[in-house]
Amino acid sequence: MNVNIVRATVGEPDVALLLGKHLDLMRAQSPAESCHALPASGLTGEDIHLFGARDASGLLAIGAIRSFGDWGEVKSMHTAEAARGRGMGRLVLGALIENARAQGLSRLNLETGSGPEHAAARQLYSSEGFSECPPFGEYVHDPLSCFMTRAI
Repeated sequence: MNVNIVRATVGEPDVALLLGKHLDLMRAQSPAESCHALPASGLTGEDIHLFGARDASGLLAIGAIRSFGDWGEVKSMHTAEAARGRGMGRLVLGALIENARAQGLSRLNLETGSGPEHAAARQLYSSEGFSECPPFGEYVHDPLSCFMTRAI
C-alpha cells in the first residue's frame, strides 16, 4: 500500500468533491441543528490544517484540524466509499495527531454522531486514545452528538 498523507486545499477538485460527499452524508444522517460538519468554505484559513490520503488511484480520505489556541478540533474526517475498510481513516487521523503535536497543541477534541451509523468512527477514535467528554467550545449537549477528547 503506497499511500501518502499530504496537505490539501479545498480548491483541489477531488478534495472539494469528497468534502461535498461528506457534507451531504452528514446532513442526511442528522437534523440541521445536530449537523456540525463544515462546508468547504469553512475549511480555509490559518486555523485549518487539511490533509488527504492519496495513492496512485487518487484521493482516498480527508481530515482536518481546526486550531483554537492551545487545542484543536478534528473536523471533516471522511473516507471515500471505495477506500473504506483499508485503514485510510486511521492513517489520516495519525497525520492529524502528528500535526497537532507539531503545532504544539495540548489536546484534540471532536464531535461525531452518537447513532449506529457513526459506530465505526467512534471505535476508530477510541482505539487512537480518544475518550468521551462533555461538550467543548461552543457546543451544547445534544443526544445525537458524541464528544471526545485526547491529550497530545
